[in-house]
Amino acid sequence: MSRLWGRVAGLFRSKSFIGADMTGNKYFSRMEQIDVKEKRWVVFRREEDPTSIPVEWICWLNGQRKRAPTPEEMAELDARRERVRLNVALLKKEEEEKKAKEGTGRKITSIGKAEGPELTSFVRHFPADSKGDKAEEASKEADQSRVKEHESEIVTAEPKTTEPSGSGSSFRPGTWQPPS
Repeated sequence: MSRLWGRVAGLFRSKSFIGADMTGNKYFSRMEQIDVKEKRWVVFRREEDPTSIPVEWICWLNGQRKRAPTPEEMAELDARRERVRLNVALLKKEEEEKKAKEGTGRKITSIGKAEGPELTSFVRHFPADSKGDKAEEASKEADQSRVKEHESEIVTAEPKTTEPSGSGSSFRPGTWQPPS
């Protein structure tokens, strides 16, 4: 109980103000006497919105930085972010102008989408509707020719067994069928 009371009392006694960010969030730290480790935390100005904390302060809170970011450093980084944002906008504008100059003679396709697979052999397995009788007949003819090809390959002298048998010289792929 005294350990808990010591922690609660320590919150009010030994906290030190480290800094504040542009949104008004305040950052504090204190040394834990029990753990001998610096504890860091933020007090939000408005509602608790972790997305309002700048990256540099997040790094300090997580212990990735030993020193807290200075206001000068924050101003420099904000200016750099603004320059990058403007450069990105400029590059997008140049890219759009370049595409417009190339003209519309090219076929425009959506980025990230490829043509679909060839599905004719897949569709053949489904029953055709009343309009697709010709496709069904062609499919049946193709199936029959395939069956004739396989029948000529099958050796009729060997009895069908439940397990494949024979030596390597008599092996023919696709001739063995499991019992049905």
